Amino acid sequence: MQDKQQFFTSRMGFIIASIAMAVGTGNIWRFPRVAAANGGGTFIIILLLAVLVCSIPLLMSEMVIGRNGRKGTIGSYGDFMGKQYSWIGAWMGFVCIAIMFYYSVVTGWTIKYVVLAVQGKFVPGVDTGVLWETFTTNPRETIFYHFLAMLAAFFVIYQGVAKGIERYTKIFLPLLALLLVIGAVRALTLPGAGLGVAYLFSFDMEYFVNPRTWLEAFTQAAWSTGAGWALLMTYAVYSKPKDDVGSSMFIVAYSDIAIAVVAGLAILPTVFAMAPSLDYANEALAAGNAGLTFIYMSELFTTMPGGWLMAIVFFLGLAFAGISSLLSMVEVGVANLVTAGWKRKKAAGFTVLAGFICGIPSAYSLNFFENQDFVWGIALLISGIFTAVAVMKYGVEKVRTKHINHEGAIMKIGRWYNLFIYLNPIIILTIFGWWIYQSIEWYPDNWWNPFEMHSTGTMLFQWGLVMVIFFMSNRWLKRYFNPGGTGNLTDI
Repeated sequence: MQDKQQFFTSRMGFIIASIAMAVGTGNIWRFPRVAAANGGGTFIIILLLAVLVCSIPLLMSEMVIGRNGRKGTIGSYGDFMGKQYSWIGAWMGFVCIAIMFYYSVVTGWTIKYVVLAVQGKFVPGVDTGVLWETFTTNPRETIFYHFLAMLAAFFVIYQGVAKGIERYTKIFLPLLALLLVIGAVRALTLPGAGLGVAYLFSFDMEYFVNPRTWLEAFTQAAWSTGAGWALLMTYAVYSKPKDDVGSSMFIVAYSDIAIAVVAGLAILPTVFAMAPSLDYANEALAAGNAGLTFIYMSELFTTMPGGWLMAIVFFLGLAFAGISSLLSMVEVGVANLVTAGWKRKKAAGFTVLAGFICGIPSAYSLNFFENQDFVWGIALLISGIFTAVAVMKYGVEKVRTKHINHEGAIMKIGRWYNLFIYLNPIIILTIFGWWIYQSIEWYPDNWWNPFEMHSTGTMLFQWGLVMVIFFMSNRWLKRYFNPGGTGNLTDI
């Protein structure tokens, strides 16, 4: 018996699921500290421009590719570019799956901290640094919470697109927004919160003419919206044929940034209002994603009136963000397997089980986790280039006029889309080169060493290995994952 075809029940359901896909932990823990370090309001202005130039054109392109093929990433790329390019779809899908392996670990951390907050562990005098170290050096706990994160994803994905992804993202996203608004309102009422607001919205021409600000903003746009990752491409498979492309992607991209700004209003005023000194606040913002979130924010909650309640609100919001993004990564694997002829429930079980097993090394070792985060996070830039190149090969003007400005489209997209698609590879290569340059600076003598955590060598080795395997397997990939009409996800 064949599975019933899968669709989102409405355009709004697709948009909400897509926003939930884009909104992840990076909106809450990366955006505030990067914005504060790069001119606050200046950074936000450039970020809004970066979203228009890079993110929205790539998101629209993904929606076209996914809806055109109605298959997993491998089949959709094979249909769009030609079956000899199925290996590119395999690369796109694998990068998402590789990120899923360790992103579920991060989601597990957020669940653990919800539990700690509910237990009332964030009280005056507690050493949150020791609390973090005790947890992350206990593999039994990190693996257990990684398992809970994958179990939550399985529970949703197993139920399908409409009854699973759409239903639960309609719950998760409004709750996340509500929790962040509550956090922002509470933060803004704290004495001294104005300094944090000033950090977030001040404009400084010095940052505007600083190339690093532009590089950081375009990097944040790429990582925050998920443009070019194949996540939106996968969700687009289940969109209705007449769903508008242009307006939908504008809503998704700028909703993601709006939520990040609200998160900034919850975090930066809290940091500057509750920090014992300006040096402490700057130290917290320089502590990295996990350091800011799980050590410094936890410590600030211990000194805040009603901090125990705000800790619950904050970490619960972070957990919702993590789970909603994790769902889209799992669905990438499921969609490819369903295209290959697997039953959806079997595909969901296999993908989640594989994700749990392959995520254990990242749950066990923070060093391995950081290596994987570095390697596959930057690999997403390559995926973005592949997305733009796919559109160029198909025909940029044809994509715009036939697929984006289709009959009945609400928003007609002008030729600026063509220009930005051609600019995207140049911009992404610039960002990519910047990250490579930084990596070589970190390891000037052994940048080539594949066993160094953040070296150029470790990136090139892992990327090269995966690309060679997929390229050599292209004949099998196009036969198994890109069958004829019977493998179409909306035909079964």
